[in-house]
Amino acid sequence: MGVTWSQIFPPPPTLTEVNLPSQNGKVFIVTGGYSGIGFELCRILYRLGGTVYLAGRSEEKALDAIAKIQSLCPPTSLEGSIIFLPISLDDLTTIKPAVKRFTTVESRLDVLFNNAGVSNPPGGTSPQGHDLQLATNCLGPYLLTQLLLPILRRTAGTTSVSSVRIIWTASIVVDAFTVETGIQLAELLGNDADKSRNYLNTKVGNWFLADALASQIGGDGILSLVQNPGNIKTNIMRHSQAFVPFILRPLLYAPRFGAYTAIWSAFASDLKINDGGKYILPWGRMHPCPRDDLLRAMKGKEEGGTGVAAAFVQYCDNQIEAFL
Repeated sequence: MGVTWSQIFPPPPTLTEVNLPSQNGKVFIVTGGYSGIGFELCRILYRLGGTVYLAGRSEEKALDAIAKIQSLCPPTSLEGSIIFLPISLDDLTTIKPAVKRFTTVESRLDVLFNNAGVSNPPGGTSPQGHDLQLATNCLGPYLLTQLLLPILRRTAGTTSVSSVRIIWTASIVVDAFTVETGIQLAELLGNDADKSRNYLNTKVGNWFLADALASQIGGDGILSLVQNPGNIKTNIMRHSQAFVPFILRPLLYAPRFGAYTAIWSAFASDLKINDGGKYILPWGRMHPCPRDDLLRAMKGKEEGGTGVAAAFVQYCDNQIEAFL
């Protein structure tokens, strides 16, 4: 309960736009940058001189966000650039073209922020027939990440170990509401599955993907982490029942605080390559005591674990294989 409580009322952030150094010469991708945390991330990175790709499906929303960011950031010597990257995470056919478009222009990628996510969207499935939350929160980001590994590896070969990072997004629900098995794969794949449970499963799934990726790419000097950005006032709850945002409003923080969690995850200098797969709490600190059952889920049965995470990752591998 203490860890959950500290996520609701976190200590002050230690790394913000005030003390984050210049990001001139570095390149970033931020999914879901139109509003909320993603918007604040793009704003901070742009203001500090980074080249920022705002990835999303709507060009109109992206251009509006870019114009707003530029208007909020007076010209300085550190001013970077911000570019729209068209992609629809729930449609796996759009992801490879987006990566090709990016790699045709850029020769490096320093940090990939898998920030975008949906919660309780209205009925329907993705173009590939998946639950929309599973597609948007897990399968799309996983495919995007795998396709970007070559450019991430090239960047890591020219920078210090663990400075190239992939940041995944979880939620306080991982600690507070996850079932003991970690994830119910059958529940997630069922057509009649409860949407709230599906959201919970995808947030745990992001930790499983981050941990598996850490094992895959740690040897390349790339750090893969998952973070709970915090309880933030964003539009992710727009599909929830009206009383939910009303009840939670007193416990929600401005989006820039969620961006600070991601900033710490992406730039904290004391994070090392053996921290791969670790869980970051608001507004930037290592999770002191992850749940034992979730740690067991990320171990194979031969290691005394349950193998649940490996089964989920294998499922995701199977779903994205045709789109690699």
